[in-house]
Amino acid sequence: MRIAVLGAGAIGAYAGAALQRGGADVHLIARGAHLEALRTDGVRVLSPRGDFTAHPHATSDPAEVGPVDFVFLGLKAQHYAAAGPLLRPLLGPSTAVVAAQNGIPWWYFHGIGGPFAGRRIHTVDPGGAVSRAVPVERAIGCVVYAATEIVRPGVIRHMEGTRFSIGEPDGTVSARCRAFSEAMTAGGLKCPVEPELREDIWVKLMGNITFNPLSALTRSTMAQICRDRSTRGLARAMMAETLEVAARLGVTPGVSIERRLAGAERAGDHRTSTLHDVERGRPMELDVLLTAVVELADLTGVHAPTLRAMDAVARLLNERLADGTAGATAPVAPPTPAPATAPAPAP
Repeated sequence: MRIAVLGAGAIGAYAGAALQRGGADVHLIARGAHLEALRTDGVRVLSPRGDFTAHPHATSDPAEVGPVDFVFLGLKAQHYAAAGPLLRPLLGPSTAVVAAQNGIPWWYFHGIGGPFAGRRIHTVDPGGAVSRAVPVERAIGCVVYAATEIVRPGVIRHMEGTRFSIGEPDGTVSARCRAFSEAMTAGGLKCPVEPELREDIWVKLMGNITFNPLSALTRSTMAQICRDRSTRGLARAMMAETLEVAARLGVTPGVSIERRLAGAERAGDHRTSTLHDVERGRPMELDVLLTAVVELADLTGVHAPTLRAMDAVARLLNERLADGTAGATAPVAPPTPAPATAPAPAP
């Protein structure tokens, strides 16, 4: 099986290394110092499940790879519309594109019935640009539950999670999904084929829509947000409004708000990818995580005042990041340990 990873960053390189270890013929598309390290030393994965090194082919030129069976799309969703020229050389007649993105995907209303069947979500597919770059009939959805980061070029730290849930937009359990799942499993990852992948999308989104913008706006970690009474209440309100939108679309995620908050608090002083972007002066991945849900709230008649307020202030910050007037910031410092003589916190 030939697999190209377009966007071999933290998640893409980790998945590609696992696939190569499992026996697939993997080709990583990367650039810069990261590409040079991949070419020279392969992908070094540091993981509590065991460190390993894989040596997939790495290049900056997709034409050097040619058509493959699967493209694992590791780009952030805001780059999908411009990905057409990079993707095109990798596509054969039956190539599937496994889109490992956060938030609401461009294919969300594809392959289903009901009043919104085939509807375009303009926030995530403006003017059909993403659908032209990544045709919906090639798309396999993917919800990522793994946490990884690039330690240095070519070196990926895997912190937790090995699950990559996949599914067809129309809910069928297809041969191509089963084949990709088997390849991922052979590499040591979990890759269930989910007929109801939209439920997974909303479960993951409950956290992303809340903690990504909140962490960026407050420069705080997930645990800090959860431990503060006011921001915990704000997070709870955002999740409740998100679930109301999901319910209007016929999806009821099987995870309660309190369980989702407790899980985020257990993550400790984890800085979200959005916070990392803001610290580096980069625009946030905002449209698919928050603005798209506001569009869906308009579509379904949900008031969602908290989401709308958060979207307004986050979009203003994104504009300042895009034009360079916000600037980069220092990383969040870890909390200062309490003195040894300090009284124990109340249970």
